[in-house]
Amino acid sequence: MQVLADLVADARERDGVLFRSPERSTPYSYRDFATNAWKGGNLLRHYGVRHGTRVAVVVGPKEPTEDDEPGTLRDAPDGLLAFLAAGLDGAVVDLDPPAAVDATALVAPAAWLDRYALGPGTKGLAYGGPVEDPTIAQFERELWSENPLQPPGELAPDDALLAADRIYTHGELLAEGRRVAADYEFDAETTVAVRAPMTSAGALVAGLLAPMRAGATVVYGDAAAADVAVADGDAPEEVVVRPDEATPS
Repeated sequence: MQVLADLVADARERDGVLFRSPERSTPYSYRDFATNAWKGGNLLRHYGVRHGTRVAVVVGPKEPTEDDEPGTLRDAPDGLLAFLAAGLDGAVVDLDPPAAVDATALVAPAAWLDRYALGPGTKGLAYGGPVEDPTIAQFERELWSENPLQPPGELAPDDALLAADRIYTHGELLAEGRRVAADYEFDAETTVAVRAPMTSAGALVAGLLAPMRAGATVVYGDAAAADVAVADGDAPEEVVVRPDEATPS
């Protein structure tokens, strides 16, 4: 398992719950999430996302409050779905984009789109809503009717995947996910609470890639204590993974 497509294809064959939130009535299964990642990859290809292009993704709630900041997982993992979708197309994803976005696409909560100035070639896609700008695509609606098959194209372990403090490759991020899952003994019974912003390589590894590799369940929002927390600060869990400890060296 050396590229993101391997991880998503493996998840597509898993039973069990990948995401659970008290604000979502139905848990998000591995199978459904992986299938939607494939659909998202095919959707983004319609807007020009290909191998080596840049995609900006803002993780956030569907209906952000004044207390929410970019990177917050509270009521839906749409931003993480967009990250996987873009990565399956071979794009380089920025999870903490600047206010002036120069990328092929920007995927963000509809309520936060006015925080970003889109470049002339940047396509905006919003989740949550409502979306009032006719030039902005509605991510969930267009995703619904997309092809539920793995996007075409070949990925290699040394292909760039994440733009953060530096560029991280598929191979680096997946290898670190394997290490974190092994070191913290993640398995199909493990619950992982995400209490850190999903804007860094370490948070992405510990809060998404490592749990997916092990078949664990990620919980977020005002969730009860889990087996493991991904957190920068205090957490009710006895076992805590700090994002800087899950960053590829």
